[in-house]
Amino acid sequence: MNRPRAEQDAVREDVFRWLDARRRAGAYEFSREELINYRFNGQRIPLLDTGRGIRNPADFDSTLTIMTSSKKTEYSDGISPEGLVTYSYQSREGGDNVKLLRAFERADPLVYFLGVRPGYFVAFYPAYIVHDDPAQRTVSIALDESLRLFEDPLHLKEYERRYAERLVKTRLHQPMFRARVLRAYESACAICNLKHAELLDAAHIIADSQAEGVAEVTNGLALCKIHHASYDQNLLGITPDYEVRIDRDLLEEVDGPMLRHGLQDMHGRPLTLPRRQADHPSRDRLAEKYALFAA
Repeated sequence: MNRPRAEQDAVREDVFRWLDARRRAGAYEFSREELINYRFNGQRIPLLDTGRGIRNPADFDSTLTIMTSSKKTEYSDGISPEGLVTYSYQSREGGDNVKLLRAFERADPLVYFLGVRPGYFVAFYPAYIVHDDPAQRTVSIALDESLRLFEDPLHLKEYERRYAERLVKTRLHQPMFRARVLRAYESACAICNLKHAELLDAAHIIADSQAEGVAEVTNGLALCKIHHASYDQNLLGITPDYEVRIDRDLLEEVDGPMLRHGLQDMHGRPLTLPRRQADHPSRDRLAEKYALFAA
């Protein structure tokens, strides 16, 4: 027997609230273990299924979550330039397809989990199925609520495409970027070694508003919020040789312990680099950004 529709809606809203709370606490990725142990009013409702990429609770009318593993992403982070992901449904009729297509017909919000590494995922929500292709047996999922409002999400007008591409670059890539950068830096600020994930950002070296500001680990740094803001404002620079520099005027300023210990004492400090050399920040990008600081 299915739950009442109002209770199904309440579960979906609570899942979103739970994910929000975990993010505010510093979570940048979600483990399979915690996702399968989500509880609503004391009742365990797994958010991932075993061996399948779709979660259709027996007492729900439609799909609750969809998952793509880290091994199956078509794009570098699984997201198309239009902010969509493609999910293939079962070749046979019935089964999971019924609830999947019902989620499309009813525009039910769901969670899309995208694998960032084996057993760990980032979450996009509320996500919506915006297109069904019966011939290819695929659905297209919009990872941001605003994208589902386009008249034809698969054939965007030019102004819609520009909006979607900006959204993908500045918002939808960020969960994957944050997860990969904080994992590479072992959840510690590269400058001061602060180890509280809730106080850390995945900072771009070249801003994501620029064409070269790609969401790659080599264009990122794990920075605490004060060092991130200082880096963005060119009050703090990082040389291509991975050394921290503080603005000359700021070095001469007298303004208490926060300025002294938080910034001035960082002058000349070597950057703490990821263990893997492949994750080290790009020297060329650091040089480009440092030139703005030194100007």
